[in-house]
Amino acid sequence: MKVVTAIGTRPQLIKCAALSKELRLIRKEVLIDTGQYYDFNISRIFFDEMEVPALDYCLNVGSASHGFQTGRILMVLEKIIRVERPDMILVYGDTNSTLAWALCGAKVLAPIADVEAGLRSFD
Repeated sequence: MKVVTAIGTRPQLIKCAALSKELRLIRKEVLIDTGQYYDFNISRIFFDEMEVPALDYCLNVGSASHGFQTGRILMVLEKIIRVERPDMILVYGDTNSTLAWALCGAKVLAPIADVEAGLRSFD
């Protein structure tokens, strides 16, 4: 089973650091950073100190309006997903990156797993 893990912000890196270590013991993981948080030098400390695995892809979408950023992620992501053909897409939280991943997963019929889904709904 191949799992594509989507990250885009520093809080997602923190969660990914813990989960990826365990996930990689039982599954093949492809790690993709959308670059929603665009300063990689600041994020580098998270990769180094928390031992986040090396990225397989970085989309470098940067900062923009919600619609533009989500659309840009979708444009690049669809191509990668068609190449990688994951059995599941793992996302974290409720960022623009997460929304784009969910839309892409729905279009290519890949199941989505969301860590902390519904957290801000207080449900």
